Amino acid sequence: MLFLRPGIFSSCPALIAAQSTRHGGVSPPPYNTLNLGWNTGDSPENTAENRRRFAAAVGFDPDSLAYSKQVHGVEVLHALRPGLYAGYDALITQQPGLVLAVGVADCAPVLVYDTRHQAVAAIHAGWRGMAGEIIFRTLTQMQDLFGTSGPDCLAYIGPCIDACAFEVGAEVAAQFSEAHKRFDPASGKYLIDLQRAGAAQLRDFGLPELQVEISPHSTVRDNADFFSYRLEKGETGRLLAVIGLAR
Repeated sequence: MLFLRPGIFSSCPALIAAQSTRHGGVSPPPYNTLNLGWNTGDSPENTAENRRRFAAAVGFDPDSLAYSKQVHGVEVLHALRPGLYAGYDALITQQPGLVLAVGVADCAPVLVYDTRHQAVAAIHAGWRGMAGEIIFRTLTQMQDLFGTSGPDCLAYIGPCIDACAFEVGAEVAAQFSEAHKRFDPASGKYLIDLQRAGAAQLRDFGLPELQVEISPHSTVRDNADFFSYRLEKGETGRLLAVIGLAR
C-alpha cells in the first residue's frame, strides 16, 4: 500500500488528498522503500521515481507539487505555482491543479480543506511548530486571504510520533498545556501528544470535533509502515502528505 486516503475527505471528489507510507518504492535501506524526501542521503533518481509512483497512484502530476525546505518554524506560504520554496512549514492555496506537499518522519502532517471557499492547506507541525501554533496561524491566514471559517473546514491529522514515544525535557514540555503532556517518573521525561495538541488548535479556530480526523497510526509503533526519524536515529526516508484541488 503506497498511501492512505483520509476518510474525512471521502465525500469530496474534487479534492486530491493522501498520506504516503514507506511501501512501493525503489530506495534501498535505510530509506526503504518509498522515500519521498528531497533532503536525505538517498539518490535523487530514487526519490524522483518514488514521487512519480506515488503521484501516479494518488492521481496527480508530480510536476504540480508545491513544497518547501521546511525549517520547523511557523511561516505560511500562499502558493500560486508549483516548485520548491524555502523557509515555510505550511502552504495554502485556492489554485486548482496545484498540489501542496509537506514532508514528515515523526512530525505531524495536517491537511485542511475549506469546502465553502475551495481552499486547502498542508501543514508540517513538529514540536516547535505546534508550540508556535502553526495550525491556528495557518487557518488565520486562510481566513484573511480566502474568508475561511472553522465550520466550513474538514481536517486530517496524519501519522506522527505517538504520545507514548515522544519523550522531551522540561524546557520543551513547558511550551505545551497540561492537557497535551504527562510526566513519566520512570524516565524523568515528559511525553507529548502532538495529535491532540494539533486537534486543539483546530477546535480553537472553530472546527467541530466531527470534522477532524486523527490517524490512529504512529510512526514509531507502526514503523514497519511509516518512517520515524527518532526511532531510526536520523537514517530514514520521508513521508509526504499532499492536498490539492483538482482542475
